[in-house]
Amino acid sequence: MNKPLVQIDNLSVHFKSQQQRVEAVNNISFNIMPGQNIALVGESGSGKSVTALSLLRLHDANITDYASGKIMFAGNDLLACAEADIRAVRGRDIAMIFQEPMTSLNPVFPVGQQIVESIMLHQAVDKTQARQRAVQLLDRVGIPDPQRQIDSFPHMLSGGQRQRVMIAMALACEPKLLIADEPTTALDVTIQKQILELLAEIQQEFNMSILLITHDLNLVRHYSEYVCVMRQGEIVEQKNTQDLFNNPQHEYTQQLLSAQPEPVGLRAETSGEPLLEANDIRVYFPVTKGFFKRKIDEVRAVDQVSLQLMPGETLGIVGESGSGKTTLGMSLLKLEQSTGEIYFSGHALHELPVSAIRPLRKEFQVVFQDPFSSLSPRMTVGQIIEEGLSLHYPGLTKQQRQQRIFKVLKEVGLDEAVVWRYPHEFSGGQRQRIAIARVVVLEPKLILLDEPTSALDVSVQKQVLQLLAKLQENYGMSYLFISHDLKVIRAISHRVMVMQQGRIVEQGLTEQVFNQPGHDYTKTLIEAAML
Repeated sequence: MNKPLVQIDNLSVHFKSQQQRVEAVNNISFNIMPGQNIALVGESGSGKSVTALSLLRLHDANITDYASGKIMFAGNDLLACAEADIRAVRGRDIAMIFQEPMTSLNPVFPVGQQIVESIMLHQAVDKTQARQRAVQLLDRVGIPDPQRQIDSFPHMLSGGQRQRVMIAMALACEPKLLIADEPTTALDVTIQKQILELLAEIQQEFNMSILLITHDLNLVRHYSEYVCVMRQGEIVEQKNTQDLFNNPQHEYTQQLLSAQPEPVGLRAETSGEPLLEANDIRVYFPVTKGFFKRKIDEVRAVDQVSLQLMPGETLGIVGESGSGKTTLGMSLLKLEQSTGEIYFSGHALHELPVSAIRPLRKEFQVVFQDPFSSLSPRMTVGQIIEEGLSLHYPGLTKQQRQQRIFKVLKEVGLDEAVVWRYPHEFSGGQRQRIAIARVVVLEPKLILLDEPTSALDVSVQKQVLQLLAKLQENYGMSYLFISHDLKVIRAISHRVMVMQQGRIVEQGLTEQVFNQPGHDYTKTLIEAAML
């Protein structure tokens, strides 16, 4: 029988500060076998990344206390070995791909130079040989024209290409273990599939073990052979992937599996006048050159798009990054300059000046992707929600505004006492509820939801979708729901529009589009989402 490549035995990791001691990981044990693909799953704050970073001792030594346990690798305890020894292991024997490649790659050096540096650090080769090896690696991970792209800076590459560069850098010394920390979270479904298939190919080629850290159980089901489920710093269940999904034993595992988005949408009114109607919407951005900014081309972000939205209906807009989803949404609310006709609740918005549109803005509101950056850190929750009321309903008394604030907080599942607290004191899901409360308090007819659940754990995501469905039923609001997550779109939408390169390639009733996609691009998206 094979010996474990890595043996983690009763590992506890605590972080100490003057104020408190955080017990991030408590007495966890699991093995990673040679060539095995093992997944560490759980919600944010469960201790997944803390565990992974401990394998390479990447925590700040001044505040980290490895309270108990061992991490055995090649006969050595990585927690007890000297700094020089652990430095030799990093990158050579155990490599890591981080969640966000843009913050992991140095923006001031070409990507090739960063790969070359990694190769020369661990291997006895000169700069020319290291560069040749870097070109080979870039070619291996699917970077087009690697001889040219090796001199590109990180900002010149797409998100998927940057993640491929990170994989190339991690593979530079053919490590025995690759730690992949949420490697596909920020990527479109088609790119996510390519990255995971690439990792699977490379794993076979190098007989490498992979420790995959993720909160995406659908991804784990298709790509991992063994799963450890973490909650509040402890492993609550671990077993073969198929056994875990077919017969979960722990209550928390069952909760995670049941938290996958399920249809929550209600039937919308399909008769009567549309709330929103748009005809031939176009948003073109000029490409200029030279000192005099001469126009040489144009980017067609939105091209000849027409749509209708009925009262109380949710229209899902899906597509990959750069397809024009958000630009379309912003142009429909006159937050982006566009050409074409836009009719909202009997008003021809395209004919109105800005001063005439401003009073209508209480009728159409926006919930943004990242609630932390869209909520002012200097204002309390009460002030944030009250701001819109003061602007759009100046006739209300202070007491009337307060009553409305308390009512909407109750509706979104928050306590009245939160009005005195600030956004940084809340979790991601709670902040998104505050962002929703801020717009719902105005009782708008239409809400544009731009990726409102993409940064949330699956259980919180499900709660937010159920909340939106309940609010829609109570107020009869319409939603324009923008997302690249097809599972979420399927759960919340009555109808779906698929966008590619600024155009609508397919639209129809949600189940009709998902069960019988007509366009090749829609089929590709659904296949990549593993629905």
